[in-house]
Amino acid sequence: MNVLARTTTSFARSSIGKKIIVALTGIPLLLFLPGHLAGNLLVFVGPDAINEYGLWLHNLGHGAAVWVARAGLLAVFAIHVIVTIQLTRQNKAARPAYAHPGTIQASRSSRIMIWSGLTILAFVIYHILHFTARVGNDFGGAAYKTTVHGEPAHDVYKMMIDGFSWAPASIFYMIALTLLCSHLSHGFASVFQTLGLRSAKTEGLIKFLGWAYALVIWLGFLSIPVAIWIFGYGR
Repeated sequence: MNVLARTTTSFARSSIGKKIIVALTGIPLLLFLPGHLAGNLLVFVGPDAINEYGLWLHNLGHGAAVWVARAGLLAVFAIHVIVTIQLTRQNKAARPAYAHPGTIQASRSSRIMIWSGLTILAFVIYHILHFTARVGNDFGGAAYKTTVHGEPAHDVYKMMIDGFSWAPASIFYMIALTLLCSHLSHGFASVFQTLGLRSAKTEGLIKFLGWAYALVIWLGFLSIPVAIWIFGYGR
């Protein structure tokens, strides 16, 4: 193993290295969510808008682009989760028996992040099985076929309406989205802190932006199951 490889491996195994990896893998996830939200909110524009958007994604790069993007995001997400778990275990092992109150508070914050993160992981897996792989439902069947400008397409609108009309799914989504809001607000600020981009002057602004970002994402995604399941939108 050459010097560069040894240095890289040593860095990746260190606490600071893991923190930087978690921060860097968090960035594309933070950037992905607003775009994903914007696409999903087209359900409120109507069937034509969101089905046309779905077909555009399906045809992008002759159908390959969306799968490449999914694979890339899943890889980044997997690294983010695995390294976060490793970092949590590493920090726990290094923590002294008697800790300063500030350290205890940080420990509580870390525990909240890890448990909310694991719940979000379960949510992401369910979301993929529910709407992408369409396991345990008929969302890929003939009832969910339509046309967009004469071209055969998947009826994303009907799939979302039917999917969120089922109470257990909507309730789970709403709980997971609430945990995601908390996770995002903390994670947003942590990225700046870990990468050395937060100072005493900018700390308040970064915290505000983190909460604002998390709130917009939470309210945006939450509006969909609330509108469909509670208020009967689209039914």
